[in-house]
Amino acid sequence: MGRISGRSCIVTGAAQGIGRAIGEALLDEGADVCFADLNGDKAAEVAARNEARAATGGGRVMSAGVDVRDRVAVRDMIGATVDRFGKLDVKFNNAGVNRPMNFLDVTEDNWNFIMGVNGLGVMIGMQEAARQMIAQGAGGKIVNTASIASRQGYDNVAPYCASKWAVVSLTQSAARDLAKHDITVTGFAPGVVATEMWEEVDRDLMAIGASERPGQAMEEFSTAILKGRVAQPADITGTTTFLASADSDYMTGQIVMIDGGMTLI
Repeated sequence: MGRISGRSCIVTGAAQGIGRAIGEALLDEGADVCFADLNGDKAAEVAARNEARAATGGGRVMSAGVDVRDRVAVRDMIGATVDRFGKLDVKFNNAGVNRPMNFLDVTEDNWNFIMGVNGLGVMIGMQEAARQMIAQGAGGKIVNTASIASRQGYDNVAPYCASKWAVVSLTQSAARDLAKHDITVTGFAPGVVATEMWEEVDRDLMAIGASERPGQAMEEFSTAILKGRVAQPADITGTTTFLASADSDYMTGQIVMIDGGMTLI
């Protein structure tokens, strides 16, 4: 039996990158997993490719298309998951976006887009998951994706940094409020991870003149990593699986850094 056998989990932003890796690691531990993403078709493809993995682990798999900024859509996603799996035990608020701009060029549209997904989306995700867990009466776990950018500001991604600082504050606020319902709220903060999102950031930084060649941004960000290399998604999932399991039951309100020693706080 896996550490999360029988637990029903939702992972947003799960069509690729860290989110997909989180969901697949949960399946390996016997969980039922809903892979949710704004790109519903891609989420469905990921879920389909993981049918055999789910069967091997003893769990089930499904997908959902969702805009995490849309409360009705989030409620519908949770409802569909409960209809399929019977309950909701763990909610990963992982969906996130970044759109680099030089600090003096940041626009209201850029700010609102990033804060909408990374800030408002996390708050709505926590609220609606908590309402379902409270109705079930058996507690639950909420896990949020922060970032090294939640601990230090960077000049070309100011709205992203602000949004991830917001994730830390929201995690702490929710942990205080939901403890009485036996719902824990934690988070994790990745550093430089080789994912599709970093490839997009790399292209955006070149477009605004912040780097000159492909891969330069990742190389420069990586120089401070004590482990001497960028992370792969698999480097993150040991912690995320722990946060979804009973092993972390006495943790709440905490953000776990997973950055290879890049940010020491």
